[in-house]
Amino acid sequence: MTGSGVVLAAGESTSLDLPALSSFENTALYVILGISLVALVYAGMLVRGVLAKDEGTDQMKEISLAIREGAQAYLTRQFKTLAVFVVVLTFVLLALEAPTWGIRAARSVAFLLGAVFSATVGFVGMGLAVRANVRVASAARRSLRESMSIAFRAGGVAGMFTVGLGLFGATLIFIIYKGDAPLVLFGFGFGGALLAMFMRVGGGIFTKAADVGADLVGKIEQNIPEDDPRNAATIADNVGDNVGDCAGMAADLFESYEVTLVASLILGFVAYQGTNSVVAAVLFPLFVRAVGVITSIIGIEAVKPRSETEHGMKAINRGFIISGVASAAAVFLVSLFYVQDLNTFWAVVIGLLLAAAIHFLTEYYTSTERKPVKEIARATRTGPATTLISGFAIGMESTVYAILTIAVAIFAAFLLGGGDPNLALYYISLTGMGMLTTVGVIVSMDTYGPISDNAHGVAEMAGGLGEDADKTMADLDAVGNTTKAITKGLAIATAVLAATSLFGSFQDIVGGAPIDISAPEVLVGLLIGAAVPWLFSSLTIRAVGRAAGTVVLEVRNQFKNNPGIMDYSVKPDYARVVDICTRTSLQELVTPGILAVLTPIVVGFAFGAIALGAFLAGAIVSGQLLAVMLANSGGAWDNAKKTIEDGLYGGKNSPAHEAGIIGDTVGDPFKDTAGPALNPLIKVMNLVALLVAASIVSAVDTNNIGLRVAVVAAGLAILIGALYYSSQREEADFGEDDDQSAANEEVPAAV
Repeated sequence: MTGSGVVLAAGESTSLDLPALSSFENTALYVILGISLVALVYAGMLVRGVLAKDEGTDQMKEISLAIREGAQAYLTRQFKTLAVFVVVLTFVLLALEAPTWGIRAARSVAFLLGAVFSATVGFVGMGLAVRANVRVASAARRSLRESMSIAFRAGGVAGMFTVGLGLFGATLIFIIYKGDAPLVLFGFGFGGALLAMFMRVGGGIFTKAADVGADLVGKIEQNIPEDDPRNAATIADNVGDNVGDCAGMAADLFESYEVTLVASLILGFVAYQGTNSVVAAVLFPLFVRAVGVITSIIGIEAVKPRSETEHGMKAINRGFIISGVASAAAVFLVSLFYVQDLNTFWAVVIGLLLAAAIHFLTEYYTSTERKPVKEIARATRTGPATTLISGFAIGMESTVYAILTIAVAIFAAFLLGGGDPNLALYYISLTGMGMLTTVGVIVSMDTYGPISDNAHGVAEMAGGLGEDADKTMADLDAVGNTTKAITKGLAIATAVLAATSLFGSFQDIVGGAPIDISAPEVLVGLLIGAAVPWLFSSLTIRAVGRAAGTVVLEVRNQFKNNPGIMDYSVKPDYARVVDICTRTSLQELVTPGILAVLTPIVVGFAFGAIALGAFLAGAIVSGQLLAVMLANSGGAWDNAKKTIEDGLYGGKNSPAHEAGIIGDTVGDPFKDTAGPALNPLIKVMNLVALLVAASIVSAVDTNNIGLRVAVVAAGLAILIGALYYSSQREEADFGEDDDQSAANEEVPAAV
């Protein structure tokens, strides 16, 4: 069953020529729209339940308020910065080809709506997270079960907004535009992807600049605990947890949710066009999304420890598995009675199994209970060097098994196609849908991490809540590190599947020509694509280094100039560090964003559409390998440090602990900045390639050398300028002259 293909963005393209929908299908669309609203209503119930819990002492409330105000101020400034960029791109999309001007306008409006929804998911999820932290800390004085339940249900708000708004926007667009819906949804997904990338980069730089700065001065130089109120960077550190993980990951998975849906709708039409099943194939992804809303609610409700001694990961795994099994059962019924093709069911099941495999694979490499983290902890006994070596080796090993697992899933989905490439691509896209069926639970798992981390911080800054409560907080925090690593692994895997599906759509636009790497221009495209994730990671990690250096100098100066900070007679200037992190993170957004948007355009116009396809292939493979290595090594270093803080190998303030801190500090920008930002990077580059593919084909076919040279020259000029701007920030941010002068002044006294 082969199709002739469908062009997404070219002026000569046709929309999806769907037969008329039956009364059942029209009714089903409105039912699905209602289910999306159920997700939002359930989120409201979770909000009310969490806010009904007590906030603890006045001191705890004061600390929580400072975190909340800092997080909201940062996101507000970030959105104001990005608003100009989003508005400009909204009008740029009007200039790109589409079947009609009405579709162009709808695509631009959908782009704006996708960006707004992505921002809303992040802002709302973070908004409750910064209110839940103090309630989780207060509940820890009474019960681990209650404390964990509050944290996970608070995370569920971000999860349900992700599935609710994502399904609402997609279904509403489909109801309005029917066969033209994929063209409009393309803009919707692009808006979500672009904003997610910026939120990931900006939030990641903020959180790790504060975290690294706080650790280096507080733990190592001043020998005080992680969240000691005397450390001026502690509030910024806790703010960063929210703007980086809560807002960033929620937006990231929102755009994955949309991109896989768009690809599935399009590829379903391509695979089944001309058959009686074409409408069912196109609508099936919406049914799967609706199933995911209900099963995510079931999964969130199932995450409750059964006793005070049950490990938190066991409760979370139980909810994840229950949600997955319920999803499989419901999808089986839809496939059997509606699509009447059980291969669609098996494709979704492959995705569910892949999600479970990535879940447990990541847990294995990052959990405090598993061998890899224990191996890194043992390495701390012989110093920072062996700690770093061990962590790097484990991260590299983990990425091999992760990509092999994804490869097996893709090949299994391909086999379902029975040799038909169009069917195979459709089933691969459904595998991505299956992975994200439980996205409500996945986002809950991720947001749970910073909430529990913040709760631990609030408790410590408030002077501790008692030995039992502090132990509860530490346990929940360690589980949160693992859940954050797991969700990063899942997000990376969905990025690969979404990009593979989009790659199939790209191939359709350019005529399905094979990518022959023996052609020099195609090989160049492949090599550049493989290199971009590494340059992107370098930019983001160096940005963290620059920002963290500024934070280190500021915190050092506060300790030096205000000796009363150490005896609690003087309060540190928390706002100063928050402002530093905010300014530097927003300034550092520019270059990575330009790299993501312009590189595929330059490669495409310089070397042609086939070379651009090779570019995308290189970026997908290289980006996945690098992202998993960064995320897992960072998560493993973090939890290795935590096992030592729990008393292993000398406990806190031992040489092993210091080595663990250094490993954790190196891993911070790996796992929370560069690694997670690679997910939206891969999808943004794929979406940009899809947007410009028709124009590239047209320029090449008409031999429009002038246009190609102009685009490449302008793109290279902007790219080079952005990279130069980034490199020039080094000395200014570190304030080397002042620091060196201070060092020179101290030498004679020391002598």
